[in-house]
Amino acid sequence: MKEQATQLLAHFPDIFVVMGVLLGGLALGLVVKTILFALLRAYDRRENSALARSVCENLSAASAFFFPVLALSLLLPLLPLPPKPFEVVRRIIEFALILSFAWGLIKTLDVLQDLIRWHYQLETGDNLRARKLFTQLQFIKKVAVGLIGFVAVGLVLMSFETVRRLGTGLLTSAGIASVIVGFAAQRSISNLLAGFQIAFTQPIRIDDVLVVEGEWGRVEEITFTYVVLNIWDERRLVLPLNYFIEKPFQNWTRTTARLTGAVYLHADYTVPVEALRTELRRILTEHPLWDQRVCVLQVTDSKELTVELRALVSAANASALWDLRCAVREQLVAYLQTHYPGSLPRTRAVLQEVGPTQHGFAVEAVK
Repeated sequence: MKEQATQLLAHFPDIFVVMGVLLGGLALGLVVKTILFALLRAYDRRENSALARSVCENLSAASAFFFPVLALSLLLPLLPLPPKPFEVVRRIIEFALILSFAWGLIKTLDVLQDLIRWHYQLETGDNLRARKLFTQLQFIKKVAVGLIGFVAVGLVLMSFETVRRLGTGLLTSAGIASVIVGFAAQRSISNLLAGFQIAFTQPIRIDDVLVVEGEWGRVEEITFTYVVLNIWDERRLVLPLNYFIEKPFQNWTRTTARLTGAVYLHADYTVPVEALRTELRRILTEHPLWDQRVCVLQVTDSKELTVELRALVSAANASALWDLRCAVREQLVAYLQTHYPGSLPRTRAVLQEVGPTQHGFAVEAVK
């Protein structure tokens, strides 16, 4: 016991040095991180820099781990440890450095995405170019995140001799394994290939307006295996990527967001068509959603009791067109009710005298 206590006391100075180096490295890294991000925030306040603001928002947490671990790795030779404990500490710091660096790379992709989103605004009216770019960017980002995570975990695992031997053995049987995996993951691989095809040929894009399975909605998300459609009533329709390669669907924003829509009315044969045309023009001229492209009113059908009127109107996008059509329909009906109530749909009957009876004259109705 005396000898063990003596050895422990003899190692006290070394323990204090080790703790000092470790704590000093952590403190140094945190100080560097704090100063660097304080300078970035000050620069953002002065210059309103989107890059500095995005770096502060996305990389702050990852940097709080990376800089202290980097400082520890630089101060590692100063640790007065025996070979085996030193190797354990070195391995732990090396693993932490790899993982924190990978985390930083992944968050850097978020910074790049923010810069592109800031430069190409999806909220603008004519956002076709931005939607093309964001569709490709989203898929490329997911692939890059997967590759970074795979490489980081691989570097950590391959640092162990046992895992390296296992990896060498797996490489010798890669041919058989690839065939087995290919059969087992056939559907997943086909979806992945469909994802590449959709990302670069772009039959659909982020924020596209689609009509799929009788549902109207916007493309909210495109993943490796499925597409999320945000339906107009806030439901979500999830479809596999293969659906958009193999089946037909409507894309209302394929080349432009502008659309033309129809408003149908049924009226009596006495309806004043020219007066309705003038009223349609007045309604559209005063309405902010009309894009001044299409304003047409025609008689498109004549039935036994009514005629069918079709008003064509245009708007900048699908949502604006829907609201514009509803407004035009309401105001045209109100116009007929107020100025030409006799032109509303009605059924006519002609009373015809057929001859005298005991109680007077009889009549019959002839439609």
